[in-house]
Amino acid sequence: MATQRTMKDYCWTCGADQQHRQLNKKEEDWLKERLGRSGVGEFWLCVNVLDTDTGKQCRNLRTGFNKKPFAEPIKVPVLD
Repeated sequence: MATQRTMKDYCWTCGADQQHRQLNKKEEDWLKERLGRSGVGEFWLCVNVLDTDTGKQCRNLRTGFNKKPFAEPIKVPVLD
């Protein structure tokens, strides 16, 4: 089983450095369809917990080099 890579970097919707992780396969597939692209490996997902009672995460996307790759934030839904 592969280990998921993480990094701590700035999230512009949270307004601070937060933990981010690479997308899983379902999230990658969703984003490929959303953006109409064949590859989305450069995107990272903010996993900052916004509500400790529900465990709701920020889920904003960024790339390793660009904290704000979209004019409006794209937040990945929780996919089952």
